[in-house]
Amino acid sequence: MTVRDVFLTHGKAYLDAFGQRMPAHHKKVIQAIIQCRTPDLGTVVCACEDCANTYLIFRSCGNRHCPTCQGEKATQWLNTRIDQLMPVHHFMITCTVPAAFRDFFRSHQRFAYAALFQATSRTMSALAAESTYFLGDTPGFFGILHTWGRQMQYHPHIHYVVPGGAFSSSDHSWHSSSDAFYLPIRIMSAKIKSRFFKLMKKADLLHLVPSSAWGKSWNVNSQPVGNGARSIRYLSSYVFRTAISNHRVITLGNDRVLFRYTDTKSGANKTMSLSAFEFIRRFLQHVLPTGFMKIRYYGFMHPSTKIPVKLAVALLEALFAVRQEKRKPTSVIPCCEHCNGIVRFVRFIRPKDTLLAGGFT
Repeated sequence: MTVRDVFLTHGKAYLDAFGQRMPAHHKKVIQAIIQCRTPDLGTVVCACEDCANTYLIFRSCGNRHCPTCQGEKATQWLNTRIDQLMPVHHFMITCTVPAAFRDFFRSHQRFAYAALFQATSRTMSALAAESTYFLGDTPGFFGILHTWGRQMQYHPHIHYVVPGGAFSSSDHSWHSSSDAFYLPIRIMSAKIKSRFFKLMKKADLLHLVPSSAWGKSWNVNSQPVGNGARSIRYLSSYVFRTAISNHRVITLGNDRVLFRYTDTKSGANKTMSLSAFEFIRRFLQHVLPTGFMKIRYYGFMHPSTKIPVKLAVALLEALFAVRQEKRKPTSVIPCCEHCNGIVRFVRFIRPKDTLLAGGFT
């Protein structure tokens, strides 16, 4: 049982009921998941050079919200981030949107997510450069937007992985934080809320959030995470995955979906049953706006950042000095399952033109 089975069985009825009010990119996600790895997207024909055994490979949809075809991207991202880890202690800093703001976030996702990234990243950079907490005027970190909880409920927050320190342009050196403390979370919380308020005011959106919501603190959590590798591995499971993976879906029957989840408090494995429509609704509320980047890099981790050459060279030397393992390249040439011969591409069968105007087959 997979997420695709749920959409295949109930997707058309859901569109019939709510399609007039649904964003176009939600409809595209339903279409992509249903067609993923089927002849509707075309078929690659391969054959063994030795025994001529033929293989038909259905193309993946490539949609970033499809639970079926994002695993390889997650692995590639993880390997790149592990390779680029700095030889310093790290922190994971998480900013969670208060419950009173979630309705606004859900209905204004493009603005709200971008504003949250801006408010949090600028607060961290500004505090690192302040004389009271001075680390340096060029910290570096990357953030990942995560919008769901274990039961697919709407729970937007950003995880940042932060090397413990920053570069300083005044003395061209690295200033390290303590192993247990990066920046004060209460001050971060207040400043993030203040920046977010100003962004909403500038966009003339303040009337969409109850005034009482601004009296509550924003939850900011900071934890030391050693060299950062474990945190990056943890986050890689969210970077290219969706609100629920296929292996968590247990059964589909009587218009209900049964799936498993892990209780955040007890750590126990539990199950939940939702109506098919509610399952689809919860899944779709985590579909990001078209083109929105859920991973963002800041400071010296941004691709366009210029770091003093001497510092960069020293950093790389230290990085390679502490690298203990190097992955060996693996063969990407497929072999025949019958004779172990080399399998080669033969031809591509184009998909039939089966798309309907409504975005649903």
